[in-house]
Amino acid sequence: MKTEPFSEEIARAELYGLLARLWLAPPDAALLDQFRVAVTEAPEAGGYLEAPWQALVARMREASVESAAAEFAALFQGVGKPEVFPYASFFLAGFVNEKPLAQLRTDLAALGLTRDTAQFETEDHIAYVFEVMRYLIAGDDAGVSNLEQQRRFFRVHVQSWIEPLCRAVDEQPSASLWRDVAAMTRAFVQIETQAFDLLEA
Repeated sequence: MKTEPFSEEIARAELYGLLARLWLAPPDAALLDQFRVAVTEAPEAGGYLEAPWQALVARMREASVESAAAEFAALFQGVGKPEVFPYASFFLAGFVNEKPLAQLRTDLAALGLTRDTAQFETEDHIAYVFEVMRYLIAGDDAGVSNLEQQRRFFRVHVQSWIEPLCRAVDEQPSASLWRDVAAMTRAFVQIETQAFDLLEA
């Protein structure tokens, strides 16, 4: 059965949303339970995302709330200096809260988007960048949520730094679950990159 384009877009948006959730905080019991009953087969057998998705599901099924929280803290919440900074500014400028964050805020304002002041992380955290992509795919405002806006935002604020972030996670001895999160993220971003390349060809 042929997959409808609309369904493919929903799947893209949902995957951005899931990855955003996994980068923002360790999984709680409810999310781990969802992975224990998650479908492990990719929509397209042998597809590029099948292996990293299966690995992620397997790792999530092995994880506990406690082990995931401990790993997340070790990687992203270290005392003084975290092992990994999941912020665009760090990878693009070498420090957090630098020019890439200012540029992102300008671009978000142009899209009519503002930061939730209740949230601790800055807008260039990978979770929030992915949430913006989810909105640009699935939002109701066609003037904002469209393919051209997705392409522009992805090129500048996603493609430009996600690979080195994933590599930084890979290099951490304490990484286990998030090594698979990073692998899934890398594979998904590569597919998105190829799709936008074809769009521009």
